[in-house]
Amino acid sequence: MRVYTSKAELRTFISKEKNTAFSLGFVPTMGALHVGHLSLVKAALAENTLVVVSIFVNPTQFDNPNDLSSYPRTLTEDVQLLETLSETQILVYAPTVSDVYGSEMNADHFDFGGLEFEMEGKFRTGHFDGVGTIVKHLFEIVKPNFAYFGEKDFQQLQIIKKMVEITKLPVTITGCPIERESNGLAMSSRNSRLSAEEIEKSGLIYKTLQTVKEKFQSENHTVISDWVSTQFSNHPLFELEYFQISESENLAPIQQKNQTKIYRAFIAVFAGDVRLIDNIALN
Repeated sequence: MRVYTSKAELRTFISKEKNTAFSLGFVPTMGALHVGHLSLVKAALAENTLVVVSIFVNPTQFDNPNDLSSYPRTLTEDVQLLETLSETQILVYAPTVSDVYGSEMNADHFDFGGLEFEMEGKFRTGHFDGVGTIVKHLFEIVKPNFAYFGEKDFQQLQIIKKMVEITKLPVTITGCPIERESNGLAMSSRNSRLSAEEIEKSGLIYKTLQTVKEKFQSENHTVISDWVSTQFSNHPLFELEYFQISESENLAPIQQKNQTKIYRAFIAVFAGDVRLIDNIALN
């Protein structure tokens, strides 16, 4: 498998492969790959001539230095995992910070039309400026036709769609379904930091969302929010950071249910110092 640490070398190889029928897929990751990432790569492989998978832990999207330093870095294992899908159709881009950012590692400021101020944006200062910056840089480096993102980070998915709209970058964004563990826990690189007991009990998060979906058909959203809070109140393993029901398109918090609108429920929970997020479509 070809692994590039230099954007110049990556671009040179891609340019040699291009022809009239060529299509380039892109899956940006921060590594520590799992089945969820592989599902994105499989979707990209099915629709493109070549697929670039970037493996880069982006410093500008971390508001917590400890989270950045403890984020798992497993490049060798990641490459081996990707090789189980294809050794010839996948290219890995694993750059240094300087290869991506040059001499100055700064995040751009974006106006995402309010998307950036909901949920994650309330608790992670500057996070979405960092996300928008790195994805924009990577799109400009890789120049993909299609890019694939998981719906576990649904707010991020909407942010990236907005960034592409703002910048007019010629890439189509595809959202892919959440991959889950057997107990329903949304797959995440951070799951590797959970204890055995935390993994076992973490099915509570998805079970709660499933019940929220049932309740949403007949109950008021404020009653549902109170119920979710009680599920995590004084829980020995988990602490609820937020729960919110929002309109899917603009992420605005629900005020009064409107039958013409589409809603999702979003949740963030701490298991010790590991932060877990999830969401579910409600209608």
